[in-house]
Amino acid sequence: MTLFMDVHTLDGAVGIDDAAQAHQADLQTQGRHGVDYQRYWVDERNGKIFCLVEAPDAATAAEVHREAHGLVAGEIYAVTEGR
Repeated sequence: MTLFMDVHTLDGAVGIDDAAQAHQADLQTQGRHGVDYQRYWVDERNGKIFCLVEAPDAATAAEVHREAHGLVAGEIYAVTEGR
């Protein structure tokens, strides 16, 4: 599996509680797709959400978002974790 970071850019500010709710929906949906949404970060003022996910491919990671809540990321990058 590959590690991905996706970036959501929303119009206007975004609340941490809204991101938490969407993340919970991802967690409830991910098992059917063999995906593991691990963490997320929010830039509330600039309307950005960043999600770290382990998935077979970017399309499958995006499908979980689409099915869970409809907020598909505008960008997704394969990443390697540094230590």
